[in-house]
Amino acid sequence: MVLLSFLNPFSEEAEQIVREKSSLEELFNKNKDLIDIIAHTNSQNISNDELIPHTLAELAVKRLEWFVRKKNDKKYDHNDYSFLMNPDMAIYDIISFYIAAQSIGIRFNPNSRESRVFIESQGQLVQERLEKLSTSLRKEVVAKLLNQLIPLDNISWTSLGELFGSRKINLTDLIIDQGEVILDKEDFIYRFSDKIIGRVPEKMYDILIGDQIKELIINRMIMQNTENYLIKVHEMASNIEAHPSLIVIADEISKMLKERTSIFSGSGGDIQASKLVGEAFPPCIKNTIDGVSSGNRNDAIVLLLTSFISYARLYPSVFKNETNLKISDLDKGLKITNNEILPVIYEAAGRCTPPLFEDDPQEKLNITAKLGFGVHKAPDLNNEGESKWYTPMSCEKIKIHLPVLCKPDKDCKKISNPLSYYNRRKWIMNQSPDSKSPEEKNKSTKKED
Repeated sequence: MVLLSFLNPFSEEAEQIVREKSSLEELFNKNKDLIDIIAHTNSQNISNDELIPHTLAELAVKRLEWFVRKKNDKKYDHNDYSFLMNPDMAIYDIISFYIAAQSIGIRFNPNSRESRVFIESQGQLVQERLEKLSTSLRKEVVAKLLNQLIPLDNISWTSLGELFGSRKINLTDLIIDQGEVILDKEDFIYRFSDKIIGRVPEKMYDILIGDQIKELIINRMIMQNTENYLIKVHEMASNIEAHPSLIVIADEISKMLKERTSIFSGSGGDIQASKLVGEAFPPCIKNTIDGVSSGNRNDAIVLLLTSFISYARLYPSVFKNETNLKISDLDKGLKITNNEILPVIYEAAGRCTPPLFEDDPQEKLNITAKLGFGVHKAPDLNNEGESKWYTPMSCEKIKIHLPVLCKPDKDCKKISNPLSYYNRRKWIMNQSPDSKSPEEKNKSTKKED
């Protein structure tokens, strides 16, 4: 059933399609059949020829472009990418999936922005393609997909351990009884009907499980399989010579992401690196900079301060824009990172009791990792993407894990993250002339003159 492969590129049928119908030598050849299917897709916008992929290479890039535009472009029109929801595209879609996956896996680290966008885009495609199906067909397809991905009988929660480990799904999302994940309606009624009082068991099943949990598992398992495949390709890439076409496509994907990020997230507008304003730091950050004693020291410096200072300096609007960026997107030569961000972190580490690096030199490597450059002594562009650039932990987590640092002031009310406090406090300071520093007042006076 080609429709299943359209949703699950890891099915046996999908893998067979790739073996029999794909050719790396034809990736940049104009494909008339592909163009014809797209042109005859319902609601597809064909007024702009740039919207239509003419080759399999272009289709591979379009799969990610769709996701980036949908997520960030206020002028996004779903009719520009209707072809991605057309099951008639299944064969070409499956091939383009593997083209993109192999290109990204060969060229970039599994934690790179390119990899993350590809994984997330595949999950979004699965979700939206399921939503396009009729109710009856959707139920049938979901049942068959589940059967492909996991055995339906006696599903142990440990069989989903990889999803829990990668945080793609939470234990609280599922109904578990005696170590088994309950998905089947009859099984649910058999196990819980005598425990449900005042409610109809069938309706409780629909509320607690229904198709939504099944689809969640399908979605997250396909995302996990996509991530695993990227890791596999990346590991194999060091032992084999990559096809030149895949390198070209990888660079096209990276170029597209950089261009789209610049357009939609406002590299010259909303996203602007700005000098750190110490007066606007929340109490927890000020307390960390003053020095932390052993017991709270490591997490305070590595997890809290490193993420806060780096985002406050380079990307304070991260939660507003919801756009995945790397430090090099904002600090191309890492001059700001090395000359301004790291000194603040290292100085705070030196004020700790005992000094952090004297007592635990390994933590300098962990700081580099939290900035997105892997476990190395210092940030290096060649290592970027080996790890994730971590965003600041929430106020709730600080209260739980670092309560000694959490000393709320009046501005902490209704604030959920230290970075939100910082942005709000800076805004308040800009509104009040009395709160400006002497340097800021001098600048304002000169402008008036």
